[in-house]
Amino acid sequence: MSRQVRVAVFRPDDDRIDDAVELLGSLGADPVPDPMLAVEPTGETPTDAPYVVLTSKTGVELAGERGWEPAADTTLVAIGPATAAAAREAGWTVDLIPEEYTSQGLVDLLGGRIAEGGGSGKGTAGAAKRSAADQSTTDQGVAIEVARSDHGSTVLTEGLAAAGADVHETVLYRLVRPEGAGRSTELAAAGELEAAAFTSSLTVEHFLEAAADRGIEADAREGLVDAVVGAIGDPTRETAEAHGIDVDVVPDEATFESLATAVVERAAPSHRGE
Repeated sequence: MSRQVRVAVFRPDDDRIDDAVELLGSLGADPVPDPMLAVEPTGETPTDAPYVVLTSKTGVELAGERGWEPAADTTLVAIGPATAAAAREAGWTVDLIPEEYTSQGLVDLLGGRIAEGGGSGKGTAGAAKRSAADQSTTDQGVAIEVARSDHGSTVLTEGLAAAGADVHETVLYRLVRPEGAGRSTELAAAGELEAAAFTSSLTVEHFLEAAADRGIEADAREGLVDAVVGAIGDPTRETAEAHGIDVDVVPDEATFESLATAVVERAAPSHRGE
């Protein structure tokens, strides 16, 4: 990489931002850590159900800290590898992970099982879970607990309900914009940002709010026009585009590693004809 490539990253201010900074550095970029999400726990835990869906590492950790663990006959579903890894670290067995690590991926994964009215179907354990699920099927369908943040996509809950499930949602934590967030907006406004890696719809919205609070929203938007803008998945891309931000990169796999790699490769001079 023949010149500086500054990449803004907006992950929460915990080990995730540390890991992101380390990864971007290993890729030859100059990370600009600007956490746009802070976690406010609600103190709630998932409700017992034949299926429990967890959509983030944070949700797993908070549920574990409150002493929750899945019942023996629960089919535990994780949205992706990071969530699954956190669940296994907590000592839980993860039964299902979708091929696509998104809300729609979860709907696609569970849709057929909802129609069958049963569990995972994996051998003896699956048969036991199927039996438990059958017994817990209400007039509204198989009961599915979705435990997540207050900003979870309606694609998941509405999609599961449309597939015939009896969906219950528990908010484990709220996501807010940290006080003082927005260093990256100042760099963008000054034309000193080569790339931005948005990891959720809320990071897009908080970036724009932080810029507006500083009175530099128009300039920050202009700065993003000249930068490589990455979105971790289609929902984040759709939010960005709905707010007038063009997205250059959406990785095939919805993980930060894939996003960071794709963004740096696109922003590097050798990939931009410079």
